[in-house]
Amino acid sequence: MKSLSLDRRSGLLMHVTSLPSEEGIGTLGRQAYAWIDRLAASGQRLWQILPLGPTGYGNSPYQCYSAFAGNPLLIDLQTLTSYGWLAPSEVTAEGSCDEKRVDFSRVRQVKREALRLAYRAFWQRAEDEWKSRFYAFELSQVFWLEDYALFMALHERYGASSWQEWPAELKHREVQAMENARRELFDEIEYRKFEQFLFFTQWKELHAYAEKRGIAIVGDLPIYVSYDSSDCWAHPELFALDDALRPRFVAGVPPDYFSRTGQLWGNPLYNWERLAATGYSWWIERMRQSFALYDIVRLDHFRGFEAYWSIPADAKTAAEGEWRPGPGASFFETLRKVLGDLPLIAEDLGIITPGVEELRDRFDLPGMKVLQFAFDGNADNPYLPHNHRPRSVLYTGTHDNDTLMGWFHSLGDRCYVLDYLGSDENSFRWDLLRLHQMSVSSMAILPLQDLLGLGSEARMNVPGTVEGNWAWRCSQEEMESAQEAFDKLKRLSALYART
Repeated sequence: MKSLSLDRRSGLLMHVTSLPSEEGIGTLGRQAYAWIDRLAASGQRLWQILPLGPTGYGNSPYQCYSAFAGNPLLIDLQTLTSYGWLAPSEVTAEGSCDEKRVDFSRVRQVKREALRLAYRAFWQRAEDEWKSRFYAFELSQVFWLEDYALFMALHERYGASSWQEWPAELKHREVQAMENARRELFDEIEYRKFEQFLFFTQWKELHAYAEKRGIAIVGDLPIYVSYDSSDCWAHPELFALDDALRPRFVAGVPPDYFSRTGQLWGNPLYNWERLAATGYSWWIERMRQSFALYDIVRLDHFRGFEAYWSIPADAKTAAEGEWRPGPGASFFETLRKVLGDLPLIAEDLGIITPGVEELRDRFDLPGMKVLQFAFDGNADNPYLPHNHRPRSVLYTGTHDNDTLMGWFHSLGDRCYVLDYLGSDENSFRWDLLRLHQMSVSSMAILPLQDLLGLGSEARMNVPGTVEGNWAWRCSQEEMESAQEAFDKLKRLSALYART
């Protein structure tokens, strides 16, 4: 396993769902390969994405039905026609009514109908080699796949209700009830495994192509899992649940830059004592898979491993929480002992204490810098470029920020930004992008929206809200008309030794 090098690199942040596509959502098909070619041609060496899991509540990639599974919505249907498992007439473009927004409910319906047709065709006429590959996949993913497939089959049976609402014998995973469910839902369980087989097959091929083109993929690993997930249902002892298997405390963060009342995420907290007693085995398997999927992993909410914000489950806002100690160095020591060097980026934004910095630096992990946080008028602000350090990753903004243009136009006073840049309102964006590439930070990653100069309409997420997030897409027209911007980025990356 490779450690994270300090060689200067740059890249772009765009989730797979945002790629142009005729399927209503970005996929792992032709346009993803074209995107990798575009990155390589523009001198970029990094592609950062958001979590790839099957999205649940609010379509958020940070609230998934599994910490291990892939999102079936990303499966490319056109590729399945080349296998002979779908006819071209069975691959419709009905989900792509808006090139700039994902209609998740419509896409989910269209994809599901097509994938079920492919499932039946697979068992009727796929070659034996393909079926052998499916069986090998089942064996290789035995740690999580059986539980996930059964969980999703039961989720379907009970109208997408949370597992807390299922019959008690299934909620508590009683042996006889589980055996009955596996027998009664056999076909649905196999279908869910088939979805995962397709996802991981397509992702592995895309990842190999990226490696061939010199592009490292930066994945994103959320610290917490959704309560309504196969992980929490299958391993309730690893979470802070009461006797009725309901969360006693939930995750979030105290009041910060994004919210005056904090962020109430609602994810169940871990039972770190129990996890430690198992040698962190669940986390080791999760990390092992992440390192197989990605070249670099952004570890979301890194500060939660040093201390985490614990909020009573019945609290109205996150402000009612308190700090509790996390697993700390013992966790990372165990990971390193089992897995080797850790190619991680520590997402160390928010309230960062000396203890968090010490934990990050002890394991030689690069932290994050965000230029939108830099211009508060304080010359000691750690996000200002003259205060950066090489072992860091610099962003103009993250998926939780407004776009650069939206942020700039929302500022009441822009004088400090413009004075620092030596710029004016007409040229500030490219002056800031030049500063971004110029920084001593070893990696510089730019959201595609900022390269294209898009406004707040292209924002990916507004923390603390549910509706309307995660849906932004880059249209084919926008991508094709951006060649000048990609060429300019290539010159800057070369000028500052990032290509």
